[in-house]
Amino acid sequence: MTSLLAMNAYSGNNENKQSIDKDFKYTVENFADLEILRYQVPGFEELTGKQKELLYYLSEAALQGRDILFDQNGKYNLAIRRTLEAVYTHYSGNRTDQNFRNLEIYLKRVWFSNGIHHHYSTDKILPDFTKEYFTATVKSLDPNLLPLQPNQSAEELLNIIVPVMFDPDIEAKRVNQADGEDLIATSANNFYDGVTQKEAEEFYGNLKNPSDPEPVSYGLNSRLVREDGKIFEKTWKVGGLYSPAIEKIVYWLEKAQGVAENPQQEKVIASLIKYYNTGNLKDFDTYSIQWVEDLDSRIDFINGFIETYGDPLGMKGSWEALVNFKNEEATERTEIISENAQWFEDHSPVDPRFKKKEVKGVSAKVINAVMLAGDCYPATPIGINLPNANWIRAQHGSKSVTIENITDAYDKAARGNGFAREFYWSDYEIDLIEKYGFMTSNMHTDLHECLGHGSGRLLPGVDQDALKAYGATIEETRADLFGLYYIADHKMIELGLLPNDSAYKAEYYKFMTNGLMTQLVRIEPGNQIEESHMRNRQLIAKWVLEKGAADHVVELKKRNNKTFVVINDYGKLRTLFGELLAEIQRIRSEGDYEGAKEIVEKYAIKVDPVLHTEVLERYKKLNLAPYKGFVNPVYEAITDEDGKITDVVVTYEEGYAEQMLRYSKENSWLPTWNN
Repeated sequence: MTSLLAMNAYSGNNENKQSIDKDFKYTVENFADLEILRYQVPGFEELTGKQKELLYYLSEAALQGRDILFDQNGKYNLAIRRTLEAVYTHYSGNRTDQNFRNLEIYLKRVWFSNGIHHHYSTDKILPDFTKEYFTATVKSLDPNLLPLQPNQSAEELLNIIVPVMFDPDIEAKRVNQADGEDLIATSANNFYDGVTQKEAEEFYGNLKNPSDPEPVSYGLNSRLVREDGKIFEKTWKVGGLYSPAIEKIVYWLEKAQGVAENPQQEKVIASLIKYYNTGNLKDFDTYSIQWVEDLDSRIDFINGFIETYGDPLGMKGSWEALVNFKNEEATERTEIISENAQWFEDHSPVDPRFKKKEVKGVSAKVINAVMLAGDCYPATPIGINLPNANWIRAQHGSKSVTIENITDAYDKAARGNGFAREFYWSDYEIDLIEKYGFMTSNMHTDLHECLGHGSGRLLPGVDQDALKAYGATIEETRADLFGLYYIADHKMIELGLLPNDSAYKAEYYKFMTNGLMTQLVRIEPGNQIEESHMRNRQLIAKWVLEKGAADHVVELKKRNNKTFVVINDYGKLRTLFGELLAEIQRIRSEGDYEGAKEIVEKYAIKVDPVLHTEVLERYKKLNLAPYKGFVNPVYEAITDEDGKITDVVVTYEEGYAEQMLRYSKENSWLPTWNN
């Protein structure tokens, strides 16, 4: 629960940013509700040869786990993806036919979502081509091109995947979070097999020892199954589930270990390799602690089963990878924040019982992404704070990053798109965001990741999973509120992090407009809000709208039959953010499940259908894609006659389909079935 996602399609301009090639083409293509972008990697050429070699090996390790996420997201995903790729690559019929064009778009959406469910809403993506067309097209191919099991015919393959693809009631949602339903039985992810929600909660409840001061992250790296009447875990490790892909990851990690920047980084990589080999969650904790303590390396990475948003119970880790290096100039601001972590904790508006008396090991940096993979690709977070284990954070600290070359790409691609003029109340707000929007957005991310997730404490004996399905939303709400509360503090000016006492208003206005209105462009008509970050933002915005109504702190006003957010009192708005932060921290610290349920169900989920319709109509006229993702740069290792890497060259020309097909050819190790 520690990744911050980009809020919407628009990010304010700010000329005081890292220099970038003016001729660089950020947008690759648009289709469905998606825009595919590129990102640059400024500073890569200035790295040493050894650092480039390390980044190359870590990037290769990142690419090897792609199939894992597809299979985690649904047990039919690999079969469907490979069948679609066979058609797309080898079909010799009419490729200008509308059915084929729609099949191409569907495949591109499957690539983007790492499966057949929308990456954000988790609703199933239904094809716009017919079953009859798909069946006939697949049957026209050489069977050797299809992902068939031994002695399986194309007809038998189609009998399995066609209902999954076309029937809206089969595998309808990847992650269901509807209150009162069996969240496992109604979710299509591949984290559980043959067990109910009650059985899963009982299984892990029996494993936990409330008095254990250093509990492992139970269930993080396994599938919970029932076989022969018994419920047990199948672990993702070398020799276990996903072994063919994990073995390749380990192969490249071992190469990276040989060119580590320093002994501590070498130890980190060795610990991760050990964990992948044993699957032991104690080894994962050891790796996490060593990773937190690696503060001197410029090169860094994430690789493993980390975030739990894909599991409705918030336990199973989706596979992800991110390779990066420190942006040393921009990191100065996050170092200032982390150096003052104790001040922020001491002055937090929450009950003293829930504050950390001693903040340990808070480190933060601004990074440039080099390679995105797994659950960070093509859609990626803009900030990360890890590890997730509360006891490690309390005893050893955490590391936070803001991914500035990604936020910069979002910002540059959004210039002149008309969003601000359509949705912001007046020139005052537009000018404010034009001037400070990029700066304050990054600062909010810094505060959210560096201090928000690392702030506060659980009371003794409180289970970190006590909030169950509501835990992710509460945690993201807590971190966002921490950032919102402090970005308006005069301390930010004293520390030289913001230029004046008005800059924060840009983030307040963007946040409130997004939380109350514009994020609704990501919701299909008639649907409610499912995704944790979106729930968090609406919870905050609707709560302060209601609580500040008597004083008209924030209002929704009409002009020319269009609704706008108007903030009348920024100071009182900050006070309300502080009051809500105190309550959210109480819920988290006490493990108050009923309190979490009540506040999330009341403010975070329900959508006003009239406002929703209006927002969708206004957004549609702008011809913008509500979701964005990225293609990766391509890295070529230059070798001498002995095969030793002498340099690594980065290029940015590869297209979206070209990259996806290359990854499917070069980095696909899992069998189609029986993973």
